[in-house]
Amino acid sequence: MARILIADTLAQQGIDMLSAQHDVTVRTGLSEDELCEAVAEVDALVVRSQTQVTARVIDAATKLQLIGRAGVGVDNIDVEAATRRGVIVVNAPLANTLSTAEHAFGLMLAVARNIPQGHASLQAGRWDRSKYAGIELAGKTLGVVGLGRIGTEVANRARAFQMRIVAYDPFVSAERAAALGVELMDLNALLAESDFVTLHAVLHEGTRGLINAERLAKAKKGIRIINAARGALIDEQALFDAVQSGQVGGAGIDVFSTEPAVGNILTTSDKIVVTPHLAASTAEAQDRAAWDTAEQVLDVLAGKPAKFAVNAPLVDPETMAVIGPYLDAAELAARLAAQLAGGPAEQVRLQLLGEIGTHEVRPLRAAAISGLLARASTANVTVVNADQLAEQHGLRVEMESGPAREPYANLVVVQVVRADGTRTVAATHNGTEVRVVGLDDYQVDISPSQAPHALMVENVDRPGMIGRVGSMLGGHDVNIRYMSVAPGLADGRALMVLGVDRALADDEVSEITALDNVFSARQIELS
Repeated sequence: MARILIADTLAQQGIDMLSAQHDVTVRTGLSEDELCEAVAEVDALVVRSQTQVTARVIDAATKLQLIGRAGVGVDNIDVEAATRRGVIVVNAPLANTLSTAEHAFGLMLAVARNIPQGHASLQAGRWDRSKYAGIELAGKTLGVVGLGRIGTEVANRARAFQMRIVAYDPFVSAERAAALGVELMDLNALLAESDFVTLHAVLHEGTRGLINAERLAKAKKGIRIINAARGALIDEQALFDAVQSGQVGGAGIDVFSTEPAVGNILTTSDKIVVTPHLAASTAEAQDRAAWDTAEQVLDVLAGKPAKFAVNAPLVDPETMAVIGPYLDAAELAARLAAQLAGGPAEQVRLQLLGEIGTHEVRPLRAAAISGLLARASTANVTVVNADQLAEQHGLRVEMESGPAREPYANLVVVQVVRADGTRTVAATHNGTEVRVVGLDDYQVDISPSQAPHALMVENVDRPGMIGRVGSMLGGHDVNIRYMSVAPGLADGRALMVLGVDRALADDEVSEITALDNVFSARQIELS
């Protein structure tokens, strides 16, 4: 049972999902110091947008496997620090799509028709019909900045209101835009032509301050700006000044550069409709965010891929159904190859033979790197940081895929190359468990589940060798759980692998090595 900390308010169904399988603690409103203390022993951390998950917090969470963001944006999480630590970051990008699109459109209507101002005026005892006359949306041009899921939903609603729709998104093709009934143009042209602009771009250094004083000065006079994405997309002082001057006819703002935004300059203008980051605050969106995040937390803790990992490759269920059983095979094969090599590898070759080599292979690569570093590093090796850790340890991992090798439908082969030779381990999955089926040039059949320790003895291929080794083990009260004997090679050598019920002492292994007609004996750990 894993330990999970929920550090922000989460819909109850998400808490219930997690609590049904794991030990869940809910502690909200924590300072950074308090959060560092609280995460020390947790396996998963779940937040929304308020809690700041800094590098310091991540470094304090020595057992942390994943961070779940119950929402879309992850700018409150140091994703780079999480990646370095091998911590998977997941979010719920679909949860608030409809709610945010509806809120953005609601802000647009509110700005166009001065609805909040009229409401406040009437409540104050005034009947200001002429003061708050507005404009229609029909026939106006809407500029959508960011034509992702939310931007597309806003565009669909604008089409129903008979608006002309233009968009700026450097990652959307002209064909995709045409299919949506949207005309693509650059940002400056969009601002010059649009009556309304709605922002749905991702926040990063390239989009911070995207709407600034220079761009607003060149925009169509009277333009109205809607932002339900990220506050820092707009230079807030520049927007306020443009509204005050009349260059911008009004704005609808749900997000701010710093939140809570009490006292923010944008809250002081009667021409700017403001809401306290409500776009995703619907019962439906919160339930979806909690459900989607909790589902991914449970999947990752169960060793399954996340649907929406921010810093890991997306692996669909169909792919995981194929490669999933071979993750442990890749880890075991690499771990055994590293044991047999006995020292740092100069080069590693990873072969994926069969159907597994035709799918997304990065999880298999990460599993192999985890096995290679099992005894060399205490770092948590995941698909997130595997290549980074391999580089730090000087591992050069070459990969190749190929056809299946009879009689195995799929096979993982790991070769560790050193100056003193190459060690090779092959593993597969028989539908029930992982099996080691190759050790160097020998064909074997080893079941790690039957015994965690094994004795690997290379000897002259002659009768009586198994009995002599077995007798010696019996004399040391060592039980043999299983045995795999490889066919003799052309040079008269054979291999026996004996699964034993306990680890052997060095002197016990030395006794076996000293037997006549034994070339080598060594112990290998299978778990």
